[in-house]
Amino acid sequence: MSSALTDLFPHPIVQAPMAGGVSVPHLAAAVSEAGGLGFLAAGYKTADGMYQEIKQLRGLTQRPFGVNLFMPQPEYADAAAVDVYRHQLAGEAAWYEVELGDPDSGRDDGYDAKLAVLLDNPVPVVSFHFGVPSAEVLESLRRAGTVTLVTATTPDEALAVQRAGADAVIVQGVEAGGHQGTHRDHPETDGTGIGLLSLVAQVRETVSLPLVAAGGIMRGSQIAAVLAAGASAAQLGTAFLITPESGANALHKQALTNPLFVRTELTRAFSGRPARGLVNRFMREHGPYAPAAYPEVHHLTSPLRKKAAASGDPQGMALWAGQGHRMARELAAGRLVEVLVAELDAASTALSAFPEGGAAG
Repeated sequence: MSSALTDLFPHPIVQAPMAGGVSVPHLAAAVSEAGGLGFLAAGYKTADGMYQEIKQLRGLTQRPFGVNLFMPQPEYADAAAVDVYRHQLAGEAAWYEVELGDPDSGRDDGYDAKLAVLLDNPVPVVSFHFGVPSAEVLESLRRAGTVTLVTATTPDEALAVQRAGADAVIVQGVEAGGHQGTHRDHPETDGTGIGLLSLVAQVRETVSLPLVAAGGIMRGSQIAAVLAAGASAAQLGTAFLITPESGANALHKQALTNPLFVRTELTRAFSGRPARGLVNRFMREHGPYAPAAYPEVHHLTSPLRKKAAASGDPQGMALWAGQGHRMARELAAGRLVEVLVAELDAASTALSAFPEGGAAG
């Protein structure tokens, strides 16, 4: 793997950037201080909000960290379908006593303004979700001394990342919690995501870039597995969501291991884009009818989700979680990195005990 990335952090552990207030500076600092790579999530923030978090993080650690950006979305949502969904959510709005949000609140997430900040005040790593930035953007960040990563969910997407000139690919399996980072949102591909180990192997044979594997990873033994499959590091989100440093709502943290929430599904109910979360009432009732309309649906449901959280009602919240959520451990973020490294070392030692050519008889 290119030393440009691995030289930045001694352990092959990346804390996933979880938007919506989860990946706060204290979490990123704790992970980076422990030898992983901490990340801030700029998604849904203003450019100044992102800048203030970067300043705060720099006051907490001198170690490298990353910032994640959402790519601007093309305008292809069906306005009529969004309007139908608005009417369907009228009962939710009445129940929570809030007005639905404006679906036309913006599509680019302040992308250009955030890029300008990151070019004026470079950070060690920048990653991108929901598409591939232009070659010019990637080159400008490289000139600023920033290492760039882009999420891909298929081998073809990984090839597009390589062609654009990124330094590494975040290979996201279908097991991952939160939004799938597909480059184009085609409803006909719903339910066709590739599992992480298979995807890493396929992408490894497609591109020459370093790979960071993401999706359902909760243990050091799983990190060992993706490293053996061809990745150079693992990205974990749900594992860090439950830590005390995480900015996740307490109800969200509790739900990860609550027997009431037994499984996860990919849904468009909350945002209009496929995202994996714990199955709750809102997802069951509205998921089958939610249109492919991101970020319109995200803006539409935002007041509902906030009021549900304020009311202590996890059945109306977007409880993003990966498939390994029941394996979450309530450890401090730095301690979790230490435990994961110990588990990784133990798994690697066990693998090395087998002679070449097969298992011992």
